[in-house]
Amino acid sequence: MKFLSEINSPKDLRQLRVEDLQEVADEVRAFILETTSRVGGHTGASLGAVELAVAMHYVFDTPKDRLVWDVGHQAYAHKILTGRRDQLHTIKKYGGLSGFLRREESEYDTFGAGHASTSLSAALGMAIARDKMQGNFHVCALIGDSSLAGGMAMEALNQAGHLKSRLIVLLNDNNMSIAPAVGALTRYLNRIKEAQSYHRLKEEVGDTLESVPGFGGQLRKAAKTVKDAIAAAVLPGALVNELGFRYIGYVDGHNVPMIVRALEEAKKVDDGPVIVHALTTKGKGFPNPEKNYYAYHATGPYDIKTGLPHKSSKVSLPTYTEIFGQTMCELMAADEKIVALTAAMPDGTGVDKILERFPERAFDVGIAEQHAITFCAGMACEGLKPVAAIYSTFLQRAFDQIIHDVCLQNLNVTFAMDRAGIVGADGPTHHGLLDIAYLRGYPNIILMSPKDEAEMRDMLLTAIEHPAPAAIRYPRGNGFGVDISEEPKLLEIGKAELLRDAAGDVAIVALGSMVYPAMEAADNLEKDGIETTIINARFVKPLDAQLILALAQTKRFILTVEEAYLAGGFGSAVLELLEENNLLDRVKVVRMGVPDRIITHGDPKLLLAKYGLDADGIYQKVKETVEVLEERRTGRKTLKALR
Repeated sequence: MKFLSEINSPKDLRQLRVEDLQEVADEVRAFILETTSRVGGHTGASLGAVELAVAMHYVFDTPKDRLVWDVGHQAYAHKILTGRRDQLHTIKKYGGLSGFLRREESEYDTFGAGHASTSLSAALGMAIARDKMQGNFHVCALIGDSSLAGGMAMEALNQAGHLKSRLIVLLNDNNMSIAPAVGALTRYLNRIKEAQSYHRLKEEVGDTLESVPGFGGQLRKAAKTVKDAIAAAVLPGALVNELGFRYIGYVDGHNVPMIVRALEEAKKVDDGPVIVHALTTKGKGFPNPEKNYYAYHATGPYDIKTGLPHKSSKVSLPTYTEIFGQTMCELMAADEKIVALTAAMPDGTGVDKILERFPERAFDVGIAEQHAITFCAGMACEGLKPVAAIYSTFLQRAFDQIIHDVCLQNLNVTFAMDRAGIVGADGPTHHGLLDIAYLRGYPNIILMSPKDEAEMRDMLLTAIEHPAPAAIRYPRGNGFGVDISEEPKLLEIGKAELLRDAAGDVAIVALGSMVYPAMEAADNLEKDGIETTIINARFVKPLDAQLILALAQTKRFILTVEEAYLAGGFGSAVLELLEENNLLDRVKVVRMGVPDRIITHGDPKLLLAKYGLDADGIYQKVKETVEVLEERRTGRKTLKALR
């Protein structure tokens, strides 16, 4: 590395000549490829923004000047240039660098990021605070074309144009999100690219008019009105101007000197916001990226020569995502009223297979979760049965629409919440730990969680056929390999499943992904003489009140287990039921789940074990509680199994 090994901060970068920056970018790209080929990461996303990161840190006096990244998964070059080069191999690993932006990780991470379309609002807030406090620094937000289409970003654009504060927006236009970008705004940006000949013609005409002796200035001024009228009618960039932004573009987003010049020009604009439009290629430099744009957005370890993932001899079971897509195709083939949609995550949710088979009944709405849910509500009003496949963490973005537009009107919309629970490497912004708390509080909705992939198929059919809002939460990763050859069957709403009926005084009521660990824990407890009843709750809402109340009257100890935050979760619902029926003095209830703290990134198995949400943790919790209860009953410091 000719330059990169000596760059430990942006100050080092700014000591170089502009002519050296392209080589710096090449070295950064090579470093990202070498590192992610070994450890994985958001490879394609970050490769496309390398030159943008180099140019921004060269032009702006960071960290005094504020750089605000949207989402953050494209910021690996930013991390490398800001003193984290030698830690990049720890990206997304427990105790290592975050895969996104975190304020506590670096002073150069000015705003935490993980969800899309937030950068413009945050950057505008910083710019206004700077003005109010008489500061003197630049604020530059980097946002992708797909994130720009998000409602929040458009709201920020609207206010920024109105407030006229100094703000620079660097638009990373690669015509992609994770999948190819969709929507009218994408077509609009493409038209801007095609309209550059007008810009050149306008300048040439203006220069010609101004060269007329004695009258040039007046002629150019008079012609401006005519040119602006023509622009408003035919030029796509007119919308940008009408919003109150200056427009610089487009520029080659992989030509560092060109980006530097554009950003330097943007810094000179002191009477309002400006957009610099850069064209980039997602995954630039990645071997054979055109083969699968889904696969190289985020990768595991891969062969750096071919870009292909390393082969594993281990036979992988189907994932819940794959089972969802397969089951939806079966159900849609039998019922033409079923439609499916996703919000810019067709591959991540399994909707890609549905789009291939039923292109007229499946929709990718882009990064627009709020619109997606109300769009579903509208379809449900007219008799369709929409299924919204959205990650649990991203469905949070449509909380009001779930309540106001679906639940309040009691419409038949199914929420298929992938990645519920601890998701692992993507960390705090992507864990799906809040869905139970934010869904169970509102009337009309039912909420389910399957113990395995076969039960997931049953729940999907049950949710779609239920004539009201229904939600299914299921984890990231593989199923258990159970038989799924039978057709899905309808489940009785609110009915739990008794898996193990034991004579002892202990019952475990487990939800979803915690059922199998609870069964394994019960096997181990039996070896210690502790007989344990196991209930597969199936439903968070409505609860199987009859079964739970019966347990409370026949058992001395009930343990609830869930892969979600305890606050407002499944265990809380059980406690509320028992309190309403005056049974809390009759039975000891212990809740297991995720504690009230931010959960970091790391391997899911490691994190689940850390919080006791595995077979060993459940075993230990039951054994400890039984011992305490027995000591209270006998007054002796010995463990005697409850029988």
